[in-house]
Amino acid sequence: MGMMAKKGHSGEVEENVFWTTMSDLMLGLAIVFMTLFVLAMTGFTQETIEMQQNQMKATEQLAERLQDAGIDADVDKLTGQVKISNLQLFEVNSWTLSPKGKAYLDKFTPIYINTIFTHEILKDTVKNIVIQGHTDSQTFAGLKTEDEQFVKNMDLSTKRANAVAEYMFKTNFDKQYSPQLRKMLVVEGRSFSDPVLTADGKEDFDKSRRVELKLVVTPKNISRIFGITFGSVFE
Repeated sequence: MGMMAKKGHSGEVEENVFWTTMSDLMLGLAIVFMTLFVLAMTGFTQETIEMQQNQMKATEQLAERLQDAGIDADVDKLTGQVKISNLQLFEVNSWTLSPKGKAYLDKFTPIYINTIFTHEILKDTVKNIVIQGHTDSQTFAGLKTEDEQFVKNMDLSTKRANAVAEYMFKTNFDKQYSPQLRKMLVVEGRSFSDPVLTADGKEDFDKSRRVELKLVVTPKNISRIFGITFGSVFE
């Protein structure tokens, strides 16, 4: 809308100050909103950095406890992701835990679960513990298409992840955490969709056959600021 004007008694044009005042008000509100937004985002970033640093300390503690117990597991100290070779758990093409696999989980699970639920930072931020099964891309005999191979491996990887989850409840972790664990535990099969590659870009079949445990965290401070829940998978 254009600026309204009228002539005064002296013949000069007098501006309608109403629209000028409204424009200044809207500009002022925009500046205030932008300032509050910047402050909120700055605070969010600082709190997020602190949370990540504390979580890294917690995962370092987990890695140290596993190492002290002589447990062979690849722990990413930045994210808390744990990779376990299928060679530790299963025979080839089987989803039944081997005696070696059960003995491994008997040692691994209590340290893993008890560390998560006794560490102040982890117990307050972990939303889910995701167990993922992974296979390599080597083919099954008798299957003709890659889609058939993928689905067959999806079934195998899901059954392996579920076998790990089922046996974890049979281990000697602190059973007071069972109700929480039942709410948090998620099982996934990934087939050969996420292979481990060598330095020259080729698939490492042995390392691709694995079970991974991942922590899904929900920073509660972010939920309070924005009124919604943000989930981030540590990968």
